[in-house]
Order: sequence, then structure tokens, then C-alpha cells
Amino acid sequence: MTDFPLTRAVRWDRVVGTLLVVLLLLSFGFVDGFGNALNLSFLIGNTLPIALIALPMTLLVVSGEIDLSVASTAGLSGAVMGALWNAGMAIETIIPLCLLLGVVCGLVNGLLVTRLGLPSLAVTIGTMAAYRGIAQIILGSDAVTDFPTQYLDFAAGRIDGTFVPYAFLPFLALLALAVVALHATPFGRSLFAIGANEEAARFAGVRVKRHKLWLFVATGLMASLTGVFWALHYASARYDNATGLELSVVAAVLLGGIDFDGGKGTLGGAVAGVFLLGALQNAMSLLNVSAQSQIVVTGVLLVVSVLAPRVARQVTTARAGRRSAAPAP
Repeated sequence: MTDFPLTRAVRWDRVVGTLLVVLLLLSFGFVDGFGNALNLSFLIGNTLPIALIALPMTLLVVSGEIDLSVASTAGLSGAVMGALWNAGMAIETIIPLCLLLGVVCGLVNGLLVTRLGLPSLAVTIGTMAAYRGIAQIILGSDAVTDFPTQYLDFAAGRIDGTFVPYAFLPFLALLALAVVALHATPFGRSLFAIGANEEAARFAGVRVKRHKLWLFVATGLMASLTGVFWALHYASARYDNATGLELSVVAAVLLGGIDFDGGKGTLGGAVAGVFLLGALQNAMSLLNVSAQSQIVVTGVLLVVSVLAPRVARQVTTARAGRRSAAPAP
């Protein structure tokens, strides 16, 4: 199978990575309190929910699909977790059940898209509302906060003597797994083929529907894991946990150079985009920038990230066209 070129995405990866490094250097040098171990741990911990979902979301967008129900799935997972804990069930049983619930939510999305041929944008907007509504029915307006101390410490604590949260280590393992899956396996190459041209991929023997179904299942699983982490990290299980998180995930993935049309992008770029947004928001908060101004800055950065690669590609194409049209000497 042909390995589709990633030239534009790789170049944008480097731009985003460079921006992240520059931002970190400026923040360490000029933002009071940014380099504090507690603040760095806070930054990473707050960014992890976005980063966790960005892993499968990157693969999904590369294949030409999207899932906007991830935040509602996370909220539903947290609500079920709180309700089962209130009912006296052991946390060691609750967590696997919540993960299984995420698999079911992702499976519903995947079946509606792959078997009924419905657009993923419309399907997941619908399930976004449905899953959030079910979460509210299950838990109501209650907030469950008395989870076991050892789980709260793992989700919110950091390795002794460092700023690295305990939860960052499992994320690194998941990141490595996702990088290998997308960039070093036939499955990953198939996703680029599907995103670039679904019909051509199908004629080449790629099991398009099966691949997409598994991607939706994986996204649901990671969203439910994020819901569990959110409830433990913030020591609160509520039906409205993670509200709006889907927009942050999509923004970070697009900022990282993942083409919304599918077929282009790298996981490294997506993760760089996640932490670029996280570091930028953290630095602006320490500088007492208003929430409204932070939204404006983030929005402008996202628009630029989407436009810049497209403009660069058009300029390159135009120059190549002029060179080919020039008369031979």
C-alpha cells in the first residue's frame, strides 16, 4: 500500500514544536511562578484530559471522521462512577465498568456512522446531547467527592521531588502505543489512505468500515478513562464534568497540523498542539489575562494554525506552476 506523504504536516509539526519551546522559554523567563513545581504539575494535570482524548481523536480525524461526544462520554462515565460509589460498590469494580460504558458509547457512534452511513459530525452532536442527558438523569445535581484517598492522590499527586504527576506516566505509555499504531503499522497507513481517498482505500482492500468502527470504540474508551481521571483529579463526580472539553480537543488537534479533511497529520503535532494551548492558557492566567481575552487569543491562534499551512501549500503550488510554465532556456 502506498504510504501517503506527510510533508506539510511534518513541517507544521516543527512550527508548533518550535512555538511550544519558545513559549516555555519566555514563560520561564518572564512569567512569575510559571517554573514553580506546583504550577508545572498543575499545568500538566489540567492538560492531561485533553491530551488523553487527543490520542484517539487524532487517528479518527486522520481517517476523515470526528467525535464531538467525547466530553459527554467523559461526563457520563464520571456520573456512573459517582452513582455506583454512592451505591456502595468497590472502586476496583466501578472503574472497569465505566471503561466498558465508554466502549458501548463509542460502539453506538461507530455503528451509526459505519452501518447506517450517517455523517459523524451529525451523529456525535446528537449523542453529545444524549449522553449528557443520561448523565444528568443518573446523578442529578449531586456531586460525589469521597473517593478513596489513594486514588485521589494518584490522580492529583506528583512524583516526590519532581513536578511530574503520577498520571503522566500512564499517558506516556498510551502515547507511545498510539504513535506506533499510527506511524509504524499497516493499520496506521490504512488510516491515512482512508482519509486521503476512502473509495481508493476500499478498492485497495482496506476494511474501511471496520477500521472506523474500532476508532470510534477506542475514542469512547479513552473518553470514559478521561471521565474517571477527571472525577479523581478534581475529587468531584458530577454530570457536567468535562463540559466543553470536546472543543479544546478539536482545537488542539487542528493546531497540531491534523487536516480536518483527513489523510494528513502526525500524532507528535497533535500532542505539541495540546501542550502549546495548555501552556499558553496557564501563562495567561498567571499574567492575570481575563478569561475573555484568553478565548480570543486561543481562537486567533487556531485560525492561524488552520490557514497558515493551507496558504503555504497554495504558494508552493503556485510557484511550482510558474516554474513548469516557464519557457526552457
